Amino acid sequence: MFIASPVKTNFHGASLVRSPAFPALPRRRTHQVLLSRKLVRAVISREEKAVDQEDGKKSTNKPLINSSPFPWQQRSKYTGSKTVTAVVKIRKKMKEKLTERFEHQLELFMKAIGQGMLIQLVSEEIDPETGKGRRSLETPVLGLPKAVKDPRCLEFTADFTVPFDFGKPGAILVTNLLSTEICLSEIIIRDSGENILFPGNTWIHSRNDNPQARIIFRSQPCLPLHTPDGIQELREKDLVSVRGDGKGERKPHERVYDYDVYNDLGDPRKKERIRPVLGVPETPYPRRCRTGRPLVSNDPPCESRGKEKEEFYVPRDEVFEEIKRDTFRAGRFKALFHNLVPSIAAALSNLDIPFTCFSDIDNLYKSNIVLGHTEPKDTGFGGYIGGFMNGILNVTETLLKYDTPAVIKWDRFAWLRDNEFGRQALAGVNPVNIELLKELPIRSNLDPALYGPQESALTEEVIAREVEHYGTTIEKALEEKRLFLVDYHDMLLPFVEKINSIKEDPRKTYASRTIFYYSKNGALRPLAIELSLPPSAESENKFVYTHGHDATTHWIWKLAKAHVCSNDAGVHQLVNHWLRTHASMEPYIIATNRQLSTMHPVYKLLHPHMRYTLEINARARKSLINGGGIIESCFTPAKYAMELSSAAYKSMWRFDMEGLPADLVRRGMAEEDSSAECGVKLVIEDYPYAADGLLIWKAIKDLVESYVKHFYSESKSITSDMELQAWWDEIKNKGHYDKKDEPWWPKLNTTQDLSQILTNMIWIASGQHAAINFGQYPFGGYVPNRPTLLRKLIPHETDPDYEMFMRNPQYSFLSSLPTQLQATKVMAVQETLSTHSADEEYLIELGEVQRHWFQDEEVVKYFNKFSEELVEIEKTINKRNKDKKLKNRTGAGMPPYELLLPTSPHGVTGRGIPNSISI
Repeated sequence: MFIASPVKTNFHGASLVRSPAFPALPRRRTHQVLLSRKLVRAVISREEKAVDQEDGKKSTNKPLINSSPFPWQQRSKYTGSKTVTAVVKIRKKMKEKLTERFEHQLELFMKAIGQGMLIQLVSEEIDPETGKGRRSLETPVLGLPKAVKDPRCLEFTADFTVPFDFGKPGAILVTNLLSTEICLSEIIIRDSGENILFPGNTWIHSRNDNPQARIIFRSQPCLPLHTPDGIQELREKDLVSVRGDGKGERKPHERVYDYDVYNDLGDPRKKERIRPVLGVPETPYPRRCRTGRPLVSNDPPCESRGKEKEEFYVPRDEVFEEIKRDTFRAGRFKALFHNLVPSIAAALSNLDIPFTCFSDIDNLYKSNIVLGHTEPKDTGFGGYIGGFMNGILNVTETLLKYDTPAVIKWDRFAWLRDNEFGRQALAGVNPVNIELLKELPIRSNLDPALYGPQESALTEEVIAREVEHYGTTIEKALEEKRLFLVDYHDMLLPFVEKINSIKEDPRKTYASRTIFYYSKNGALRPLAIELSLPPSAESENKFVYTHGHDATTHWIWKLAKAHVCSNDAGVHQLVNHWLRTHASMEPYIIATNRQLSTMHPVYKLLHPHMRYTLEINARARKSLINGGGIIESCFTPAKYAMELSSAAYKSMWRFDMEGLPADLVRRGMAEEDSSAECGVKLVIEDYPYAADGLLIWKAIKDLVESYVKHFYSESKSITSDMELQAWWDEIKNKGHYDKKDEPWWPKLNTTQDLSQILTNMIWIASGQHAAINFGQYPFGGYVPNRPTLLRKLIPHETDPDYEMFMRNPQYSFLSSLPTQLQATKVMAVQETLSTHSADEEYLIELGEVQRHWFQDEEVVKYFNKFSEELVEIEKTINKRNKDKKLKNRTGAGMPPYELLLPTSPHGVTGRGIPNSISI
C-alpha cells in the first residue's frame, strides 16, 4: 500500500517540491495548470555541460534547469542530449474491502504527483571524471497509471535527459520514498527505439527502513569477467548487501541470506519440548536460513521460536505472494474444520477415539464424518469464546467432508491385496527405497554388540520356500533379477527402543525388511517381511511373516504389512521428502543469492526453481517438524523424528547420488548402458516413477547442457568464473558443512561438471519433489493403506492381547491404527501439502517464466524447445497409462500413474510438476 505525505527532495542542487494533494491533470493541457505550482524536473548537469562546451555554447557552474515550468512537455534545448523514457510496472496488492479500494485510489493519486519513487540510470560506460558508471540524476516517477493487460499491475513513466554518449543503461537505482514497501514488477527503458528490460519481481523497501537504493540490473545475463565497467562496482555491492554481517535479528523488509543450524525446533523452557540441535557433529544436517532471533538457551544454543502467530523470517522476496498465501490459509481454514472440531470433541469427552470398524473410516468421506446435527451444546466456555466454540461445534456437516482418495476411489478393497502393496513400491508416493536384492544372506551394518547378530532372519531357506510358489528357485530368481528389497532395518533399529518407550503419546514399531518377487506377468508381490526389535535376553527379537492361507495368518500378515507401511510413511516424510528435497535444497538457494549476481546466467537459470522454498521450509519449522508439531504427533518416530532424519543424512545422503540415473544405479534398479537414453537401462521396465522420471530428467539435462555451453564457450570460462566457484565452494563448505570433507563432491572445472550439478538441483526441485509430494493425499488419505503410526505390536500367543485378537481381529487391526484425531490431523496436512495453488508455476511453462529474464533469442529457443518436449512427454505418459501390458499403471479400478505428468489444474490432482518446492 502506498501511503505518502508531501516530500521535498533535492537533486544535485535542483529543488523538487511536491505540493499537498491536488487533482491530477492531463499532461498536455498546460493551460489548465496553475503557474504557481513549481514542480520541476532535474536534468543532467555534468554530462550536458560537457556536451555544451564541445558545441561552443556558454556553460555555467549551476545546474541547468529547463525554463519552462512544465519541462516534461518540451524537448531538450541541448543539441547533445536525448530523452530516455522509463516505463515502470508496479504490482498492486489484491484488495477487496471498500476501505481498501478508497486507499487504493489515494495510492494512485500520490504516485501521480511523484511522491512514490525515484529512479536513477547507471550506464555501462565509465564516467572519466568519477571512474564509475555514468549516472543520470534521480528522477521521480510521475503521471497517472496507464491501463495494462494484467489487472494487478500499474504502469508509470519517467523521462530522463541524458547525453547522446551516455551509453546503454546497465543498472537502475530505485529509491522508495513511501513509508511502505513497493512490489516492482519490471522497468523498461526506451532509448532510441530500443527497449531494454530490467526485470524486477522484487519488493523495494521503504527508505525509512533502509536509505540505500535498490540495484536492478538489465535482463542480459553476464558472466563476472564480462561485466561492463560501468556497473562492475554495483554488481559487487549488490552481492555484499544480501550477505549481511551475520549479526542481529533479521527484519521482515530485509533480503539477507545467511546460514544457521537447526536450533529452533524445540523449546528448552519446556521439558517435553527439548530437542537436539541439528547441524553439529553428533547430529549433522544441511543448513537453514539464519533468522537471528534471540537465544533462550546457551547450552545448547537454542533460538527463540517467537510468538505463536509470528512468522519466521525469510528474505523478503522469498515470502509467499498473496494468491499463494491465501491458498495456504484456505487450506489451514479447511484443516480447522477437519482437525479442530474433532480435537474439541475429543477434549470435551476426554477421549481420543480409535476406529472401531471400517465404516468409521468410510464416514470420513461423507458429509457427517465427525459431528451430526445437534442441539447447541454448552461447552463450559463463557462469553465470546463460548460463542465461538459453540459455533465450531455446530458447524455444518458439508464443511467436514474429505474427498475420496484415489487409492480407493474406484476399488475400495485394492489396498488389501498384495499386488497393490507391491505396486506402490514402484508407483506410489514413496517409490525411491526399493532396491535390487543382489546377494544372500542379507546383513546389517550396525554394531552387533549393540544390535545383535548382523545376519537377517530372512534366510535363503525362507526365501527359497516362498519363490517355489512361483515355480522357480532362489538361484534363478537372483540370476534373473527378480528379487527386490525395501530395507529400513539399519535406519530404524537404533530408534525402536526409544520410540516404544514413549509414554505420553504411545506408539509401537519395529525395524522392517521386506522381500519382493517380480513375477513373469509383471506384478511385484511381497514374499516375506522381517520385523525386528532391539536384542533382548528374555525374548526373540526378529520375526518373519509370510502370507498364509488360514484366517489367523491372513490377519497377522495384514498387521505385518501395516507396520511396513508405517515405517515407509515415516521414512518417506522425514528422509525422502523433507531431507532430500526441502532441507537439502535450502543451502543451494542461500548460496545462489549470496554468491551469484542476479546478472549471472546460473542465477537466472535457477531462479524459477527457488520460488517459495525458503518460506515453506520456515513454515515447516514453525508447525510441522518442530517439537510437538504434526510430524511428531502423528508419525511413528514421534519426538525422535528429526534425529532420525539427521541419522539418515549422516549415513546415506550424497549429492552425487541425488540425480535420478545415479540413484537408480545405486539401488540396482537400473544398469549403466551408454546406448540408452540417460545412460541407464531399467531392470524393471514397468517402474512408473523411474520410466517417467527419466523422460523428465533427460529433458532437463538437455536444456541445461545447451544453456551452459551457450554461456561458457571458452575452455577456462568455468574455472575463471569467481562467482561460480565461490557459489559451489559455499554450498559444500557452508551449506552442507557437516559433509564438507566427503570425497564424493563433484569437481567444478568443466561445462560437463556444471551441467551435472545444475541438472541434479533442478530435478530435485521439480520432478523429484513432485513425485514424492503430490501423491500424499491420494495414497495416504486412506488410513489403512498407509498408516503413519501404529499403536500396538503384533500379538503373539503369550501376549495378553492375543485372545482379543483371535476373537475380533478386525478390531485389533483398526485399534492399532492412528486414532480418529491423529488420522484427521494427518489427512488435513496431507491434503494441504498435495494442493497446487492457483499461482503455481509449472515446469512446462518454464519458457514463459524465463522470458521475463531474457532478451536473448537463442536462450529463449532453448526454453521453448524444453516446453515442447514436455508436451510430448505428457502425451507419452498418457499413452503408457493406457497400455494394458504395463500392470503397475493400468488395471481394473487402478488409478493411473500421473505424478510426473507435467501439467495440472490447481487443487489436489495427483499430478503436475511445479518449477520449485513450493509446498
